Amino acid sequence: MKKLIVEASVDNLDEVLDFVNEELELHNCPQSIRNEIDIAVEEIFMNVARYAYKPANGNVSIFIFVGTEIVIRFEDTGRHFDPLALVDPDLDKPLMERKIGGLGIFMVRKLMDKVMYSYVENKNVLLIRKKITAAGEREIT
Repeated sequence: MKKLIVEASVDNLDEVLDFVNEELELHNCPQSIRNEIDIAVEEIFMNVARYAYKPANGNVSIFIFVGTEIVIRFEDTGRHFDPLALVDPDLDKPLMERKIGGLGIFMVRKLMDKVMYSYVENKNVLLIRKKITAAGEREIT
């Protein structure tokens, strides 16, 4: 498992995506899977960067493991927040009637095979998993 620690700043998004994509490319991860992973990683990292530590600053640790599935874990010591506790947005409502927020984590849940949150030792821990089949297509379960 590889690890990256960066300041939770929007300015570090490219470094985070480069770190993740370098590992995915090293394991010949198909582009379609990399695209989905990139969307999820960007959403999660940007939420931490924008909200976890404000008005102060702090770090995010990102761990990645690639095998038969991709596992990425985000850890931060910012304010305690469980994004999975959010209610899914009502996509049937007209845009102007919807509540602001929640669409990003909804998207992450749809793109990933598994998303888990825990609060351990004063850390927010968000884990995402994406299975890879031999053909590089998403496994249907």
